[in-house]
Amino acid sequence: MKISLVTTSGGPEVLRIAERPVPSLKPGQVLIRVHAAGVNRADVMMRAGQYGPSATGVEILGLEVAGTIEDPGDSTRWKKGDRACALLPRGGYAEYAAADGRHCLPVPENVSLEEAAGLPETVLTVWSNVFQRMHVRRGETLLIQGGTSGIGLTALQLARERGVRAFATAGSDEKCRFAEAWGAERCVNYKTEDFEEVLPPVDAILDYIGGDYTAKHLRMLNPDGRICWLAGLGGIKSTINIMEIMRKRLVLTGSMLSPRDDDFKAALTAEVEEQVWPLVSQGRLRAHIYRTFRLEDAAEAHRLMESGGHIGKIILTIK
Repeated sequence: MKISLVTTSGGPEVLRIAERPVPSLKPGQVLIRVHAAGVNRADVMMRAGQYGPSATGVEILGLEVAGTIEDPGDSTRWKKGDRACALLPRGGYAEYAAADGRHCLPVPENVSLEEAAGLPETVLTVWSNVFQRMHVRRGETLLIQGGTSGIGLTALQLARERGVRAFATAGSDEKCRFAEAWGAERCVNYKTEDFEEVLPPVDAILDYIGGDYTAKHLRMLNPDGRICWLAGLGGIKSTINIMEIMRKRLVLTGSMLSPRDDDFKAALTAEVEEQVWPLVSQGRLRAHIYRTFRLEDAAEAHRLMESGGHIGKIILTIK
């Protein structure tokens, strides 16, 4: 099969096309004929050797795909030809991918495979961190840093659907208007305004930035507020005022989805299918595709991701 792989850690140029055998299935796995794969910030970090498995040997990136079931293996749910999208530990930048059958979700008829490829990682991440880990409830307020990322747009839509008031930040006025159209009560251009000064106190914060933002976030949180880190793009070290945490009874947490075990991901996928997937079927939750690239152009897709100039999802298509 044709794949895009990284043979050593480094810049986008280390991604290249090669031929490899079709994956053999282990018990519980299904084989997906991949039509499209989502590109995620974690892919970029894995390629650079900064996240998850070190990319010092042959590594096929790609944490989410959509396509058709080629071989259902020993599954009693899936059959050949079913349209499915799936969360993967890696291996999505390829013509075929082996996935745990419990980590697959059916693709509704009204959703294209390209769009479906941009859903698993974002939806599972947001549900796990916003609604399971931080327990954000109807009527509460949520600040989303990076409101026009794939994660950000998913969080905005789910907040709207669950009666949560959402605020966001983005790096341009254009992006801010886009975030507001997708559910943000207000989005602040962090390059021209101080979000701490113009936004109200909030109950929860979903943060990619870390670094100097942490002190601002602690001041912005209401009593019993929560913050969850998904990355530390602004720095992995912060200076905090523990008296602020004690006085307001704040909860500081964070997580990475990729290293979680298969049983956790299976339980999460099942809950998402029950609680969230009806919204996808009804067209009330969707992925915004900013641009698609051929598998052969994966390096260009990574350069776009690193530039931060996109809104929503970047997708690789495999023909």
